[in-house]
Amino acid sequence: MTDASPLPVVDISGLASADPAERRAVAAALDRACVRSGFLYVTGAQFDRALFDRLLATARSYFAQDSAAKMASYIGQSANHSGYVPVGEERFAGSPGDLKEAFDVNNDYPHDHGRRPLLGPNLWPAMPGFRDGVLPYYRHLSAIGAQLFGAFATALGLAEDHFAPHLRHPPSQLRLIHYPHAPEADDRPGIGAHTDYECFTLLFATGPGLQVIDPDGRWIDVPQRADAMVMNIGDMMETLSNGRYTATTHRVRKVPDERYSFPLFFTLDYDYVVAPLIPGDGTRHYPPVASGAHLFHQTAQTFAYLKERRARGELVLDDAMPPPGSFGRREAAAA
Repeated sequence: MTDASPLPVVDISGLASADPAERRAVAAALDRACVRSGFLYVTGAQFDRALFDRLLATARSYFAQDSAAKMASYIGQSANHSGYVPVGEERFAGSPGDLKEAFDVNNDYPHDHGRRPLLGPNLWPAMPGFRDGVLPYYRHLSAIGAQLFGAFATALGLAEDHFAPHLRHPPSQLRLIHYPHAPEADDRPGIGAHTDYECFTLLFATGPGLQVIDPDGRWIDVPQRADAMVMNIGDMMETLSNGRYTATTHRVRKVPDERYSFPLFFTLDYDYVVAPLIPGDGTRHYPPVASGAHLFHQTAQTFAYLKERRARGELVLDDAMPPPGSFGRREAAAA
């Protein structure tokens, strides 16, 4: 971190190198940054800006539709937790409903693919060109995510390809998030304080609003950088690293101006059992947990349609799973 940047900056261009030494150097830099901060800027990712511009144009066209057109793809109708998320659908513990709308996209799997709650076919809207505007970006960023999984494996003292067999059918999700123009939004969160449930997240956004908790427990703004993605550690990477990396609490606050945000949440295969891969001080500080089960357990306590299914007895959660707020740096000074 420097006076000019509140977050570490890691150039990951070396991950595309055929030279293992260059890839190891990136892994070492990534390790240093993640030990210091659960959030960082990532540069040098061979990012295709044209795919992002197409995604942004698609999102703008989609969210400009009337409510009826968007609700035709309501997430509560999907088989794999994909589709339209209206304003107020999500509510993190202790916070009012989020002041945003979204469209969630997962890997497209057949109806009978393992019969897991987050695996299945996407619920696509009828809007022409939507799928073609979204899937190429999803696939492009997924390839960058696979490189980063290799770097994390190296950083944790494992073979570079350690995670590769467990990235065949992950419930990794891309969110198209729209924060509408709302001059009255000063005291209402765009997204309430939380940690991400997966391994790590890569984010591009069109404007400011993201805040994270710094090591002193204060909320700080994350400035926009046109040359970088924001990356953050999630619950499962905190577990895999045995607490070496921390899933830092973050939120989106005070967003009177219209804003679009595109996080892709990277995780491992649904049934992969996540457990500490390094002992640290010799003690495992986290119990093992199935990657997909943890993700669904947390999601079911945030989305209104899943809460309604629980209330009707159609959905029963495992009480042995970690409750929301079990990970990361959670204490923050008042805003």
